[in-house]
Amino acid sequence: MIYRHLSTEEYTDLQERILYEDNHLLVVNKKAGEIVQGDKTSDEPLTEKYKAFIAARDSKPGQVFIGLPHRLDRPVSGVTVLAKTSKALERLNAMFREGQAHKFYWALVCARPQKEQALLEDRLWRNEKQNKTYVCKGGQSRSDAKLARLQYSLIGTTDRYFLLEVELMTGRHHQIRCQLSNIGCPIKGDLKYGAPRSNPDGGICLHARRITLIHPTKKELLTIEAPIPATWPPINL
Repeated sequence: MIYRHLSTEEYTDLQERILYEDNHLLVVNKKAGEIVQGDKTSDEPLTEKYKAFIAARDSKPGQVFIGLPHRLDRPVSGVTVLAKTSKALERLNAMFREGQAHKFYWALVCARPQKEQALLEDRLWRNEKQNKTYVCKGGQSRSDAKLARLQYSLIGTTDRYFLLEVELMTGRHHQIRCQLSNIGCPIKGDLKYGAPRSNPDGGICLHARRITLIHPTKKELLTIEAPIPATWPPINL
C-alpha cells in the first residue's frame, strides 16, 4: 500500500492534533468540516489522513491499520478515538455500543436555556432524505422513533452566546443538535436546526470536549480532553 505524500504543513498539523497515542489507540482533535470516514464526497477522511501520517512518521512500507469505533458529524469538532489494532477496535466497538465510554460535549447555543441544568429525554426519528432528526411531539407515535437522553449544564457565556456542557447518554443521529434546538437553544452556526446564521468555516459550535473510557488492552481509566477551536469567541467560564 502506498500512501500519498503529506506536505510539511499538513504533517505538522496532524502531529499537533494527536491527544493520546500508544500501540493500540490514537486519539485526535478533529476539525469542524472534516469527515471521519469515506462518504459520497471525494473528500479524504480523517482515517486516511492518519494512515498516511503514520506511514510517513514510522516509515511503514505496508498497510497501516486504523479502525473507527465511533463517529462525529462533519460540522462537529473534538475528541475522536481511533483504533490502531483489530483487537482494540473490537473492544472499543463493544464499549461504545454498550455505553461504557462517557462523552462530554461543549455547545455554544444562541439562547439561554430556561433551566441552568436539566435532563432531556425525547423520542427522535430521522428523515433520511433531509438528513435531519425530529422530536416526536404531542403524543406522536412512530415505530422508527428511538429514545434519546442527555443532560446539560450552563457553564459559561460569551458576549452573545451561552456555553453548555452536555453529557451524551445515548448516541442518536444529530441528537445534541436536535434536542437543544427543541428547547429553543440551537447551536451557533447550525442552520439546519434553527441557528440564524452560519459560521464562516461552515462548522457548528459543537465540540467533543472530553471522553472517559477504559483502555481496551491496559484496562486503565483514560480521560482525554480536546482544546476548543481557536475560531470560537472568548468564553467566560
